[in-house]
Amino acid sequence: MAFNFNTLVEEFKRTNWKDAGTWHAAPKILVLLLIVIGIPVGGFFGINQGQIEELEQGQQKETKLKEEYVNKKKQAINLDLHRQQLREIDTQFGALLKQLPNKSQMDALLVDINQAGLGRGLQFELFKPAANETRREFYAELPIQVKVTGNYHDMGAFASDVGQLSRIVTLNDVQISAGGDGVLTMDAVARTFRYLDDDELAAQRKASAKKGPAKK
Repeated sequence: MAFNFNTLVEEFKRTNWKDAGTWHAAPKILVLLLIVIGIPVGGFFGINQGQIEELEQGQQKETKLKEEYVNKKKQAINLDLHRQQLREIDTQFGALLKQLPNKSQMDALLVDINQAGLGRGLQFELFKPAANETRREFYAELPIQVKVTGNYHDMGAFASDVGQLSRIVTLNDVQISAGGDGVLTMDAVARTFRYLDDDELAAQRKASAKKGPAKK
């Protein structure tokens, strides 16, 4: 017998869904299929929903652990390289630290700066180290007010000599003015640095501890 789709549709349209006793075969079969399929499917999801959620959480955790493993593996591979770089930094830092005089060498350094100017024929009108140093984390900075007179070539040579001293000295705030007789005058601040000794570092740490952490 040929299947007539239109007849089936009309049968569903005429069905009184509120009175099951009047249903024809097609509506009954449809409802039976829904019951047969719906109840097991609904039961499956109702019973296993918690397990499904746990499985999804486990998969997410697995992905996260894999990422952490890969990152830690990369760190382990690069550990030797990082250690080598750290040793190189320590060596470079130690070399720079040796360029800073200690407290007992500061007077000799001041003499070296003065001699660098006199050796180039410059006349010092002012050579005045500051009364107090400015202390940093592990070193102290001493500014020196300098005023010298001479020609341009000698001043340039003096600046070069200061830069080539075995200890770190910088010239800052340089101002050069010309006098009426053609002689130049240079005003500058020479800054030299020294490292703090163990007692000074301990005193500095103690003072910082008394102040407490900085307020935000």
